[in-house]
Amino acid sequence: MFLKGKTAIVTGSTSGIGLEYAKVFAQEGANVLINGFGAPEAIEDARAKLEAASGAKALYDPADMTRPDQIAAMVKRCHEELGGPDIIVNNAGIQHVAPIEDFPADKFEAILQINLHSAWYMMQAAVPYMKAAGWGRIISTASAHSLVASPNKSAYVMAKHGLAGLTKTIALETATHGVTVNCISPGYVWTPLVEAQIPDTMKARGMTREQVMEDVLLAAQPTKEFVTVDQVAALALFLCRDEAKAITGANLSVDGGWTAA
Repeated sequence: MFLKGKTAIVTGSTSGIGLEYAKVFAQEGANVLINGFGAPEAIEDARAKLEAASGAKALYDPADMTRPDQIAAMVKRCHEELGGPDIIVNNAGIQHVAPIEDFPADKFEAILQINLHSAWYMMQAAVPYMKAAGWGRIISTASAHSLVASPNKSAYVMAKHGLAGLTKTIALETATHGVTVNCISPGYVWTPLVEAQIPDTMKARGMTREQVMEDVLLAAQPTKEFVTVDQVAALALFLCRDEAKAITGANLSVDGGWTAA
């Protein structure tokens, strides 16, 4: 359990990729703080299972990722109640699919706030603790859309490209402090976020559900398979090992070959 004594915060971690990150960190002995939305009983069940897996502590914090003050308060709470944070994973994200002329302004603003701005505020709050400790791991869930574009996803592509740039910048700022900063760019992972965008894509492109699955989602991935949450989380766990300390400022693709073309 190589993360025993370490503490991780994972945003957007009550389901999907985020919860899988929290699970692999807990399995290696880390304290974990999860964050996100969902049914209270489901969140409590996830929290209790994480604590049982880690033999350490697990907390839930309902911080709103559109609120910088709540983000800062969550990081401060983590430090006071669990220690660290030694690891942060910026995973909170939302999506909306529409042509730019039909894209609602409120959706645009929310995507930028949750997918990009929240990561900046998380880093701002956590980096001082990491520098003081002389060790830290910052990992952000980007996307193949941090490297390439798709139609009708202007806000999401904008946010994910920005997240890749933010990763590089903070990697340079922390390079001599034992802190690494990287992002993981999955292709299509079968999660609630991906499933939820299917109806919008059906409407925007005039397709059936099956056509969206085969001709839009998996069309980009040469393997013709969805990436799995455990594949993404395994890479995040490796980035926390000492063997990965020379990997910083990187954008690591886990996309079934999507961006190889």
